[in-house]
Amino acid sequence: MPSDPSPDCALLMTRAYDALAAGEEAAAGVALAAAVAGWPHMAEARGAFGALLRRQGRPAEAADQFAAAATAEPDRAAWTLDQAACLLETGDVGGAWALVSVVLARRADDAAAQRLAARLQLLRGDREAALAHAREASFLAPHDLEGAAAVGQVLVEAGDPLGAVQMLEPLLAHAHPADPALAPALVLQGRAWAALAEGDRAARCWRRALEADPDDVGGAARLLAALEAATATGAGDDLTPTYVKALFDRYADRFDADLTGKLRYQAPQLLRQALEALGVGTGLDILDIGCGTGLGGVEVKPLARHLAGVDLSPRMVEHARARGLYDRLWDADLMGALAEAEGAWDLVLAADVLVYLGDLAPVFQAVALALRPGGLFAATVERWTGEGAYALRESRRYAHAQPHLLAAAAAAGVTVAHLAPAAPRWEKGRPVDGLLFILRKG
Repeated sequence: MPSDPSPDCALLMTRAYDALAAGEEAAAGVALAAAVAGWPHMAEARGAFGALLRRQGRPAEAADQFAAAATAEPDRAAWTLDQAACLLETGDVGGAWALVSVVLARRADDAAAQRLAARLQLLRGDREAALAHAREASFLAPHDLEGAAAVGQVLVEAGDPLGAVQMLEPLLAHAHPADPALAPALVLQGRAWAALAEGDRAARCWRRALEADPDDVGGAARLLAALEAATATGAGDDLTPTYVKALFDRYADRFDADLTGKLRYQAPQLLRQALEALGVGTGLDILDIGCGTGLGGVEVKPLARHLAGVDLSPRMVEHARARGLYDRLWDADLMGALAEAEGAWDLVLAADVLVYLGDLAPVFQAVALALRPGGLFAATVERWTGEGAYALRESRRYAHAQPHLLAAAAAAGVTVAHLAPAAPRWEKGRPVDGLLFILRKG
């Protein structure tokens, strides 16, 4: 069969495109099937047929057409990427990744390839590689709103909603109201804000998405209703690990200056003084949970035989590592860190950390398991004197009632060695009403 389009082939392609424009997919399919049968090496016909099959929910057949198009026109990376996308839709992540890898080896500056690579790496379980590909895609196509939304989806799913917000915000500010990519991007931006516990901002995005797309293909109304229901019941008050990580990744570079200067932060010093008053010795194995930049480590290092620190924020851990104090540092959530080894620690320190958690009973139980007999848990909280065990304040920090601390300690089987009022930091020119406590495992 001839590889170049003849007048007959050109006529079939014209019929196919006219049918597609009129919404007549069946007629378009007949014309395209005839075109690829008569001219099997014509990349345009193969690609158009593949696109139609994919739209009809037939990704395996579409992948075959895109593969033939790529064979006929090997220098056009789009065919291979379309084939990879179809394989992904069939669940063949490995096959899709193999194709994308080939494209990236030839053209690392292909933004579409980087976007698809980000999605695939996330599915393959390599979060860091996914983030790297996503950020490269954003760099290569900084003004592509549709592409940015796809990258943003990966960023949100990989735990970097702040990155998604920062990428999309300027594009959305200048997007044309008629841009078909506007509504999907707004839906994604709302998801990112929601992951950051910014419900009001998420709601504004979803309302804008409904204005841009009254048909609501992206499900903005459903998301908005779920948010409003959660707000009404208080279910949306939890501070997610994603929110806390993003908050401190963003804050890490100025953390020490703000905390010790503007906020008069003294929780680590107060904890050290309380420990010394109890006659705590040296040569201890200490775990500093929520270690931040290492301000707590500075105070307890003289007590330590082995000092470990863990924080949810990788950026905070970088700053802590620069101090050269810790024998081990890693980024993880505190519950996971506590569960690593039972009976491993003489002292667990939590300076200004529990304010990002509501119910402290699970934390106290995890600490009790992580401590050796006679081990200590030293921590600060902000004090709540209203109704209930704890409350999330406007500052997005929890305050805890003293009876809640005592009940959680009793449930965990630890005793109170020290409990006293304390002002761990200042806020709005006034000392924060807090509590400092030290619990002992019997």
